[in-house]
Amino acid sequence: MRGVGRVASSWLPPLAWMAIIFAFSSMHGSGHLPESEVLLRKLGHVAGYLVLTLLLLRALRRSGVTAAVPVAVAAAFAYAVSDEWHQSFVPGRGATPNDVAIDGIGIALAALAGTRTRVRELAA
Repeated sequence: MRGVGRVASSWLPPLAWMAIIFAFSSMHGSGHLPESEVLLRKLGHVAGYLVLTLLLLRALRRSGVTAAVPVAVAAAFAYAVSDEWHQSFVPGRGATPNDVAIDGIGIALAALAGTRTRVRELAA
C-alpha cells in the first residue's frame, strides 16, 4: 500500500489543481471588465499555470521520470490549450491564443525554476 500512497500524494495535487482551473474556466463571462480586473485575471493565468507546472514536475520526479521538465511543460501547455478550447463553449467566454501565451509565461517560469533546482541538485 505504500506505493499507492506515494502515487496518490504525487498525482492528486496536480489533478486537483487542474480541476480548480477547470472550475474557474467554467464560470460565465461577465462582458466588459475594468482594466485592473483584466490585469489581475492575466496574473492569475500566469500563477495558475506556474503552480500546475511545478506540481507536475514534483509528481513526475517522484515517479522517476528523468525528463520531468519537458514532460511537465508539454502536459501543462496541452492543458492550457484544452482549457482555452473548453472556454469557447462557456457563455460569455472565448478562446484566445493570447491566453495560452500568458499561461506559457507561468509554464516557462516553472520550467526555469525546475531546471535551476535540478542543476543545483546535480552540482551538490
